Amino acid sequence: MNIRAPYAANPLSHGGREFAARRTDVSGSGPISGPNTSTETRGPRSDFQRDRDRIIHSMSFRRLKSKTQVFIAPDGDHYRTRLTHSIEVAQVGRVLARALALDEDLTEALCLAHDLGHPPFGHAGEAALSEAMVRHGGFDHNAQALRTVMRIESPYPEHDGLNLTWDLLEGLAKHNGPVAAPNWALAELDDAFPLDLGTWPSLEAQIAAVSDDIAYDNHDIDDGLRAGFLDLDDLMELDFLADQWRAVEKRFPGAPRERQLRELIRDQIGLMVNDVLEHTAAQIKGFGSVAEIRDAGRQLAGFSPEMQEHERTLKAFMYDKLYYHSEQVSAAERARDVIARLFAAYSQDAKLLPAQWQERLPESDPDRSRMIADFIAGMSDRFAMQSCEAIYGERPQGLSNV
Repeated sequence: MNIRAPYAANPLSHGGREFAARRTDVSGSGPISGPNTSTETRGPRSDFQRDRDRIIHSMSFRRLKSKTQVFIAPDGDHYRTRLTHSIEVAQVGRVLARALALDEDLTEALCLAHDLGHPPFGHAGEAALSEAMVRHGGFDHNAQALRTVMRIESPYPEHDGLNLTWDLLEGLAKHNGPVAAPNWALAELDDAFPLDLGTWPSLEAQIAAVSDDIAYDNHDIDDGLRAGFLDLDDLMELDFLADQWRAVEKRFPGAPRERQLRELIRDQIGLMVNDVLEHTAAQIKGFGSVAEIRDAGRQLAGFSPEMQEHERTLKAFMYDKLYYHSEQVSAAERARDVIARLFAAYSQDAKLLPAQWQERLPESDPDRSRMIADFIAGMSDRFAMQSCEAIYGERPQGLSNV
């Protein structure tokens, strides 16, 4: 059994759930009922394990398999999607959490859930929804992830949402740090179940955030190389990657280039993980509780200053060479057009929505437009294209560039 640090989140003393639990004990002895802090931990699973399992079994999680990570609607099977990315983030998160004696289950759940609010076509889709919702509070994928698990994804008869623990919801709301000016979605949810938005979150949430950076920084390089948008000469522009490449060539001088490049990615992930472990361990010395972590007033889990500078340089490089590549920009423009056309169509004719959405659609804004945005945000890339074709009679062209 792993030893839990005193500053780790504890599933036996978490912040409760929004709705009182009333579930049947696995032994069959009858219902479990009580306040928000009820003992749902009967049986083999902790409450954080229950959170993770509810996320994995949700339809929103399954739809991530067909949502853009880097390349929009890719034709190839080997490119990452939001689903494979989320699994890779969770793998990094569990390694870091175990080494730091944090709660692995909460960390994993946060990693798996962090992208549930992403609309189809990645940031291009988000930009289109944000523009469409500008008069109705805007759109943000982080707040939408919280809205998804608290209100939209509703498999239970007793309440809306997945009824996740406060600790999980808090981590989703502010894994990037305190939120000084929450948008309408986050503010509305915070009013219903206050998430203490002005403090830093648990170390588990901070680890989930840096795990996301480690995963997409390096795996996007892998996908960029595979697609031919990046090449080795591009990577050698970065001194810290060039140093790693020379070390790989020295260790494996006769290996095929493709295998050497994959070794480079593994080495870079290892360097980042070890840097986070060393820096974070030094930062959290002397902390004795999760409450002290939240009240620290600063980020405690993350990269060292030197690695942080490398990571910023890498991000700038990726935006220049990959994310803003001319073919990517062209595909993103067409993707934004798909989302804009869908939003316009549903706004003008609610009968185009599925029956179960029509029944719940409010009559006036902003709630009407917000529900339309919810429906579009939940779409996969493929379903968005199919829906656009069904409405306008033509299939969107030129979205896949790999």
